[in-house]
Amino acid sequence: MELFHNPNIDWLGKKWYFLGFSLILLIAGVFSMAFWHHIPLGVDFKGGTQIRVDFSQVPNEDHIRHAMDLAGIHDARIQRVSDPSGNAANKVIIALPITTATDTAHDAGRESVEHALSANYHDSSFNIEQVQIVGPTAGKQLQRQAIYATLYSLLGMLVYLWFRFELIYGVAAVAAVFHDTVITLGAFSLTNKELTLTVIAALLTLIGYSMNDTIVIFDRIRENLSLSRREPLADLVNRSINQTLSRTVISSGLTFLTVLCLYLFGGEVLHGFSFALVIGILIGTYSSIVIASPMLVAYQEWRAKRGKSTSLPTGKRAKA
Repeated sequence: MELFHNPNIDWLGKKWYFLGFSLILLIAGVFSMAFWHHIPLGVDFKGGTQIRVDFSQVPNEDHIRHAMDLAGIHDARIQRVSDPSGNAANKVIIALPITTATDTAHDAGRESVEHALSANYHDSSFNIEQVQIVGPTAGKQLQRQAIYATLYSLLGMLVYLWFRFELIYGVAAVAAVFHDTVITLGAFSLTNKELTLTVIAALLTLIGYSMNDTIVIFDRIRENLSLSRREPLADLVNRSINQTLSRTVISSGLTFLTVLCLYLFGGEVLHGFSFALVIGILIGTYSSIVIASPMLVAYQEWRAKRGKSTSLPTGKRAKA
C-alpha cells in the first residue's frame, strides 16, 4: 500500500530548517531540565510515599492542599486520578517526599495524611485505598538502573549497527535516538509530568521503535548505493527517504493512533507511559527522516574536505 505516489521531496535541501527546529526543541527541554522544572522524578526514583485517597464526593484540590498546609505538610504533590473514560474520578494521589517518609518510618506518610484530612478537610468523607512507599535508598538504586538500562540499550544498538552496517550508520542512528530521548524528557520537564518506571519502559520502547524506522531507511540507502554508485549522495538519500516514506508514515501513523487512544482513554495509570510514546513516536519518525539520514551526507562532506574517500560503504540488504 502506498500513501504517497512517487514523492519527490527535497529533504536534504531543507536540512537547516529541520536542524533549527530540533535545536529549538532541544534547547527548550534542556533549559527546563536544568533551570526550571528540572526532571520531575516520581516516587519510584526519589523515594517517599504515594497515597491514593478515595473521596465520597468530587474532591477540591485547593482544599486538600490547604488541609495539608495546616497540618505542616507543605511539600505534598496532589494529583487528580481519571477513570478509564478520561473523566475526573473522586480520587487523588498525594505524594510525599523523602523527608516525610523514610526507610525507618514507613507508616509516617499515611498517618500524617490521614490526620491532616481528618482534622482539616470537611468537604466529604474519604478512604485511603493504597499506600506505595519507596525508601530513598531503593529510589536511588532504581534511578541508577534506569540510566544504565537506557545507556546499555543505546550502546548495544551502536555495536549491532557497527557490525551489521558500518560505524557511521550506527553513530547516526544512535545520535538520532538520543535526540528523541532528550526531547521526550524535555517534554516531561516542560509539562511538569513525573518520570516513573513506566515512563522509562516507554522510553526504551521508543528507542527500539525509532531505531527500527531508521534502519529501514538506512537499508534502502545501502541498496541504492550498490545500484547507483555515481549518483550524488544527497540525491540518493533523498530518493531513498521518499521511497520508504509511505511505509514510514503508515506504520508510525497507526502506532501513533493507538498510543493516542491510550493517552486519551487509558486513565491515570497509563498517562505517563502513553504521553512518552505520543511525543516519542512523533519525534522518532521525524528524526529518522530528517536527522539520521542527513548525517550520512554530512559525514561524506566532512571526509571530502579532508581529501579522503567520499563513498559510503555498501553491502547486501539487511533482513527486516
